[in-house]
Amino acid sequence: MTIPSVTFFGLAGANGQFQSRRVEILPRKISTPAREVAREILRYFLRNPQAADNLEGITRWRLLEERVHRQLRETDKALRLLVREGLLDKTSADWIDAIYRLNPSNRAAAEHFVGQTDPKINRGSRNK
Repeated sequence: MTIPSVTFFGLAGANGQFQSRRVEILPRKISTPAREVAREILRYFLRNPQAADNLEGITRWRLLEERVHRQLRETDKALRLLVREGLLDKTSADWIDAIYRLNPSNRAAAEHFVGQTDPKINRGSRNK
């Protein structure tokens, strides 16, 4: 692979001599947010190789779908962790998806897990 370069001409040094200097141009790094979006776009197209869309379509539908897909995986992992820790109860049946709910016997541990200072936690419903 050839690395592109540019030759700059100008005055250099104290002697005023006209000199040239060759500088290699390295590919500019993509910023972290842009790189993550690029990965999401590629993940979508890798899972759906026949897909094609314009900028607006990719932005509205494809990225949303990719983020939902990723959040489903992350949420599944988090739910398994909470069930394993005994903080949530999981009810399963062959005809429906699993249902999750707070394990009332481990409410104190659940409050500790999310942080006792969370104002949205309704501590008054502890015995319900």
